[in-house]
Amino acid sequence: MTSDPARRMTQALRDGGVRVTRQREALLKVLTEAADHPDAAELHRRARALDDSLSLATVYRTLSVLEREGVVLRLPLENGGARYEVADAPHHDHIVDLDSGQITEFRSEKIEQLQREIAAELGFEIVHHRMELYCRKKT
Repeated sequence: MTSDPARRMTQALRDGGVRVTRQREALLKVLTEAADHPDAAELHRRARALDDSLSLATVYRTLSVLEREGVVLRLPLENGGARYEVADAPHHDHIVDLDSGQITEFRSEKIEQLQREIAAELGFEIVHHRMELYCRKKT
């Protein structure tokens, strides 16, 4: 299999029986090349540069399919909006800047260990988790 993330995701969709259209390929390319966490409108803007027939409604429908298939993660934010990222990235958590909307990824083994310890003390084993810290820059 290829090392190109967009092609890997396209193949995963096909393997799952999902039809891969030109619009879906454009959106996958934009998602895999994103260094940030774009919302649907920003994904639409970027993907239209690759396929100008792409509508915002198609972006929303495609994102739902990609999320259902486990290819894309939807990051629902406290303000009701959502941002997106590819699902094949290593586990990480997020800091959301409440003033700018910027999302910063981070990983802390201390936090991961503490979560495992707390779950174990309460008789659980973590299967999946997500953490978002909503912050403001110190001035």
